[in-house]
Amino acid sequence: MKRFLILAPLLAASAFAPAHGQNLDLGGAPGATPTPVNITASSGISWSQDDQTVTANGNAQAVRGNVTVTADQLVAHYKKTAPAPGAAATPAASASAADSLEQGGGQLTELDAIGHVHIFTATQNAWGDKAVYSLGAKVLVLTGQHLKLTTPTDTITARDSVEYYTDAHKAIARGNALVVANDGRSIAADVITGFLSDAPAPAAGAASAAPGDMNAGSLQKVEAVGHVVVHTVSDTATGDTGVYLPPTGQARLGGNVHIIHGPNEMAGSDALVNMKTGVATLLAAPGGQVSGVILPGSGGPSSGGATK
Repeated sequence: MKRFLILAPLLAASAFAPAHGQNLDLGGAPGATPTPVNITASSGISWSQDDQTVTANGNAQAVRGNVTVTADQLVAHYKKTAPAPGAAATPAASASAADSLEQGGGQLTELDAIGHVHIFTATQNAWGDKAVYSLGAKVLVLTGQHLKLTTPTDTITARDSVEYYTDAHKAIARGNALVVANDGRSIAADVITGFLSDAPAPAAGAASAAPGDMNAGSLQKVEAVGHVVVHTVSDTATGDTGVYLPPTGQARLGGNVHIIHGPNEMAGSDALVNMKTGVATLLAAPGGQVSGVILPGSGGPSSGGATK
């Protein structure tokens, strides 16, 4: 097993992180001393001075803190860094590529994980065929087949890509995007965007979070666009767009909305849906009306009423 060590503030984060879970975050706290990224591989590690890359092949693995990235191949792109003031220079006669990077001579700018990608902590997982994290843009992009993210409370899947924007605390799942909660509630759409709260700051006098073990904020809002389908405990609601607020369990659908409860169906322009209780309220556009078909004896839709 070949082993390599790079000092770099490497970041990779997942969407829809729980408030107290271990986030898929290989970066430390802002301003903190960078923690080494340990790279291992079974088939060798190559270093290119011209391309400024380190490539690990065969069962490749990168570990920093509580976060691990595994793939068939890992390619770390770096830039050379000047030694810290007062640091002793490595003698030219004994210097090597590995020596230079292991002593802090390289800083990662991008990490590419290729083939059977798995990014995980003790509480969260992400899978895909390829993952690219750009440190300059602070953006992680997962692509390939069977894209999936899991947290202790949700499973997120997508067909085309999953993106995470670190500074904006925003995650985007594209193409047949689906978020399923552990209790079966779900939201599906062409594109789903999740907004997370900022990571909570340490209390006064409390020790700061260890690098690589920062807690992400909770999911505050979900925006869904295109062929939106919401499943509650009892109803199915569809629309063109949707907004869901996890802290309250409230969702609002807009544009060609339908609420389906068994054989019953109601239609309108907007709907308010309580994802926790399953109660849905259909709303009509100004000057318009709601309509529906209710089968006698079926119990009717679980809506709290239709409002004009």
